[in-house]
Amino acid sequence: MSNPIVEQINSALEDAEKTLAAAQNEAEVEEVRIRILGRKGLLPSLSGGMGALSPEERKEAGMAFNTGRERFQSFMDSALKRIKASARGNGGRQLDLTLPGRRRELGRKHPVVTVIDEAVAIFRRLGFIVADGPEIEDVYHNFDALNTAQSHPSRDVADTFYFADGRLLRSQTSTVQIRTMESHEPPVRIVAPGRCFRRDTPDATHSMNFHQIEGLLIDHEVSMADLKSILQMFAAEMFGPEVKIRLRPHFFPFTEPSVEYDFSCIMCGGRGCNVCKQSGWLEIAGAGEVDPNVLKNVGYDPEIWTGYAFGMGIERIAMLRYRINDIRLLYENDVRFLEQF
Repeated sequence: MSNPIVEQINSALEDAEKTLAAAQNEAEVEEVRIRILGRKGLLPSLSGGMGALSPEERKEAGMAFNTGRERFQSFMDSALKRIKASARGNGGRQLDLTLPGRRRELGRKHPVVTVIDEAVAIFRRLGFIVADGPEIEDVYHNFDALNTAQSHPSRDVADTFYFADGRLLRSQTSTVQIRTMESHEPPVRIVAPGRCFRRDTPDATHSMNFHQIEGLLIDHEVSMADLKSILQMFAAEMFGPEVKIRLRPHFFPFTEPSVEYDFSCIMCGGRGCNVCKQSGWLEIAGAGEVDPNVLKNVGYDPEIWTGYAFGMGIERIAMLRYRINDIRLLYENDVRFLEQF
């Protein structure tokens, strides 16, 4: 004949074991303890019915009570030990799965990075690929291979950052053009975005650390007309189809002929304003046909291969595009400024 008290104790033990194995915190363990062992819990309430049992049944029930209390206690001890160990592994914090989730703040691109990405995307659509090179350079790649005379002021320590071993921080990304031509046979069609360094006194338009993107195309019978068409396409893509471009004669050691190129003022539409000093034009950077001496320095035959090179300052483009009047704002890491972009 079955003993009803023993059956209830065994059933409660089985249920408590499952519940405590799934408990996530001490409060859930305490809830089980009160339900089973508390003053009004299951075991105290069952003990009141012992008088109605036969001597043999009372003996059996008494053993079940003793065994049941020990097993309940062991289940609770195991659950508490597991929960505390989990809390220590979580830096002492218990994980409450009922709490609402925390929304993480999403970052965004810095305006300089945005301009680099968009400029690269434009030139990629025009058939260029991206090339990269070291920021710490040697004199040969930064000056000699680019046909820069020994007397050129950019070589002076007042203009360029030199290391004690003679190396330097590159002052232009033109070094990437040299390294690419040294390691690749023509034709070549690359753009090289990257960081440069010069000993400029920081002000509203100058920084010792800045970014450039330079382009190089080497092929057969490349002309200044090809160069102008690429620059016009870039201007239209970056600032809008109404932007015009003009070329002005200039001198650069690594190009011949050389030009400076301007975009029509995006502030006033070319009509003249304070930004463009009433000229209707904004100076962007320099370009030109690659000098034959540069081609010889990398082992290209200038009788067979010709090309053009161009460059521009990324910060300059960003300042024009976003109407920023001080380059230093781009480097101060002021969230109030950066969150506008």
